[in-house]
Amino acid sequence: MPLLSAPLWSSAFRPFYFLGALYAPLLVAAWLGAFLGLWDLPSGEVPLQFRHGHEFIFGFSAAIITGIVLTALPSWAGTEEIRGSRLVLLVALWLAGRVAFWTAPWLPPLLPGVVDCLLFPAVFIMVTPQLLRAGNRLYLLLLPILLALFAANLIYHHGVVTTNYTEVWQAMRLALYAVVVLYVLKGGVLAPIFTGNALREKGRGDQAPFSMNLEIAAAGAVILLAVLELAAAPAAWVGASALACALLLGWRTVRWKGWRVADVPLVLVMHLGFGWLVLAFVLKAVAELTGIIPEIAWVHAFTVGSLGLMMLGLMTRVSLRHTGRPLVVPRAMLVAYVLMFVAALVRLAATVHGLAHGAVALAAGLWAAAFALYFMVFWKALITPSAPRKS
Repeated sequence: MPLLSAPLWSSAFRPFYFLGALYAPLLVAAWLGAFLGLWDLPSGEVPLQFRHGHEFIFGFSAAIITGIVLTALPSWAGTEEIRGSRLVLLVALWLAGRVAFWTAPWLPPLLPGVVDCLLFPAVFIMVTPQLLRAGNRLYLLLLPILLALFAANLIYHHGVVTTNYTEVWQAMRLALYAVVVLYVLKGGVLAPIFTGNALREKGRGDQAPFSMNLEIAAAGAVILLAVLELAAAPAAWVGASALACALLLGWRTVRWKGWRVADVPLVLVMHLGFGWLVLAFVLKAVAELTGIIPEIAWVHAFTVGSLGLMMLGLMTRVSLRHTGRPLVVPRAMLVAYVLMFVAALVRLAATVHGLAHGAVALAAGLWAAAFALYFMVFWKALITPSAPRKS
């Protein structure tokens, strides 16, 4: 069919980046209006913070993560590109989930959860046979992360139907930690490689030697933290585990020597993302061990500062490289990186210091503006044929 051969369906990053970047400002506008009391959302009895958290992870982030992962696997793991009808199916499932989520009060109680939980199982089914044939078995670690995200969404909707908001909270934390583990595993592969490439290109050194022991320790520390928190372990245990995460991931990031290529924006933004990740675990440790700052501060440091910057950096790189364009960051994207960094600072300040709603609104607006800039710069490239590659 001509429709299935359109450029939009040639690679997963195209439709998922397009829809994710378009959804980001719409999601912020809907949530922010409700947060400021300008209007009510069709949320039934579900508290606004849970609906906001759900759509940040399973709506917006699910689109960007799916686009990143499914685009990276063919290049890094040698798997088959998911395109055409299979990609249309995944996008349709994501869109159906969004429609079901927002119209849930008018649907039969179980239907929104069933529809919204279909995306990650579909991705799992599509990539599992290919990953089982991949030469590098480490890529199989993606599969339990997909299952964890599916389980978290299932638990969320069960908690909503049964009005068990403790269960909903647990589901949101499980999903958050699944994203953090994916970030640590995959971002920890891409960041040192891209840094090494930039170091060699600039004549400033080489890539840091790979340390399997450090990688296992870093990922294991994050998983241990997740288990302790979800099991409601004593605060001292959770705080000590968070501190271990900060130390291990901090040492891991320093080894990459990103400061030597601070003049390469596509590399710098990734290191800034990891810097925010380390800070997030420091904040988690301080909150658990001392109680002098709100525990939610670490969540905002990760979701806005760390995840936001890493997403923008990888979306820029992938959109340029996979559409045949040179890896030169458009000026508007440099502005987007700055907006995201400032958004994280403002959101963290609002959380720690209990600032008024205006600060939260400002942070949300800056976050949305960063992704709106991405959409304005790249929307046409995402739906049109790639530029011819120069030999």
